[in-house]
Amino acid sequence: RSIQYFEHPAGDYKKIFETVEELNEPLPATVTGRIPSFIRGSLLRLGPGLFEVGSEPFYHLFDGQALMHKFDFSNGQVTYFRRFIKTDAYVRAITEKRVVITEFGTCAYPDPCKNIFSRFFSYFKGVEVTDNCLVNVYPIGEDFYAVTETNFITKVNVDTLETLKKVDMCDYVNINGVTAHPQIERDGTVYNIGNCMGKGATLAYNIVKIPPTQKGSFGMTENYFVFVETPVKINLLKFLGAWAIRGSNYMDCFESDEEKGTWIHIAKKDPGEYIDYKFRAAAMGLFHHINAYEDSGFVVFDLCTWKGFEFVYNYLWLANLRENWDEVKKNAMIAPQPEVRRFVIPLDPYRQGKNLISLPYTTATATMREDGTIWLEPEVLFSGPRQAFEFPQINYKMNNGRNYTYAYALGLNHFIPDRICKLNVRTKETWVWQEPDSYPSEPLFVQNPDGVDEDDGVLLTIVVCPGAQRPTYCLILNAKDLSEIARAEVDVLSPVTFHGMYKP
Repeated sequence: RSIQYFEHPAGDYKKIFETVEELNEPLPATVTGRIPSFIRGSLLRLGPGLFEVGSEPFYHLFDGQALMHKFDFSNGQVTYFRRFIKTDAYVRAITEKRVVITEFGTCAYPDPCKNIFSRFFSYFKGVEVTDNCLVNVYPIGEDFYAVTETNFITKVNVDTLETLKKVDMCDYVNINGVTAHPQIERDGTVYNIGNCMGKGATLAYNIVKIPPTQKGSFGMTENYFVFVETPVKINLLKFLGAWAIRGSNYMDCFESDEEKGTWIHIAKKDPGEYIDYKFRAAAMGLFHHINAYEDSGFVVFDLCTWKGFEFVYNYLWLANLRENWDEVKKNAMIAPQPEVRRFVIPLDPYRQGKNLISLPYTTATATMREDGTIWLEPEVLFSGPRQAFEFPQINYKMNNGRNYTYAYALGLNHFIPDRICKLNVRTKETWVWQEPDSYPSEPLFVQNPDGVDEDDGVLLTIVVCPGAQRPTYCLILNAKDLSEIARAEVDVLSPVTFHGMYKP
């Protein structure tokens, strides 16, 4: 079946990048269809909700202040609630009516009331790193944390959406920042990867293990971690220097090494050890791993990639996303192109010259080169011009780190989210849900407790349809064929969300 790609000339998508108010109490939703009886709990999502402070705008998609959304399901009844997370970045911005803490793509200018001397000295007290946790929420033990990609995570009460406390990961582990995409084992163990200072002032990567009560930006199989190092880096010297000189932000400090291509690292989980093979692939951008698993001496891992070495975040400035449809399309034309790719790593790569991969079901290859590096060529699982299969999800409970068949994702059309997709990674068959002028978010899979198949369950997504009478709704789709089971609509508008979780 060929996919019909929508056009968005009315430009309603601009509304998902606009400031909204938080709610004082949950709103009852209007339900059509029937909520499955096993959906009893909360859908929690995070994204930006405040896009300017006073007269000062935030400039990048990842700058708006963190807003937590919640749909509660109880006996077929549904409510919607949202609150801003009261981070230091948010509270100080609201109090001082200006951007106080530098965000990803927006720099905070010094307080106009301070003179040059006090400004000069404040630079030497160290950089204030943002705690604006707008990307994801996940459990650690009994608690829930909202996160971004810095060292600060924020503990939240997921019933009342109250902000409980700011936690500095540096107080517990040797890292400067962690990803917003942890991997969680079946017993609740959380793994994450961060960067730290290595020997001789080099930068190293640390995998952090948080045991269960006494996923992700990297892949995890039963016995291995897979870490993909793309050509885009933060230049630390530039990063530290920039703060001391002029108005500068994180985006200014990214550099892309055009020569380097992509380096792929693997490490054993238990005992933890780095495996010193030099796997290499063509330059690509990567934000989300779909899944990884072992099969007959190989590690197979599936990625949502963007071709080339240019940083995709360069195309996610709010000014670009709020353009008219023709302009949005023009911007996406020159951006890196999205592609779902399967790579395969041989765990015993000792034959030069010929393809080292002998799995019958994939065309991915690995070739040992004369310099000892192993070159990986992917199998393409999905590719559509300027049509990304992104924010991927799987049946995580049943299949994370294991051989699997189905992936679900948010379809980005020239960077605008306008459909929900399902992909059979074995046959490459695809399914799509979409409606005109409707902008969904990452679909979360919830398994039917009586189900046997990998795709026995539902997908939960928050859809914004700005022109509708009730413009925000939680949509429940049958994961088998993406047919609609139910929707729960509320009469408030919601902005874009990135990641989230279903809490039974």
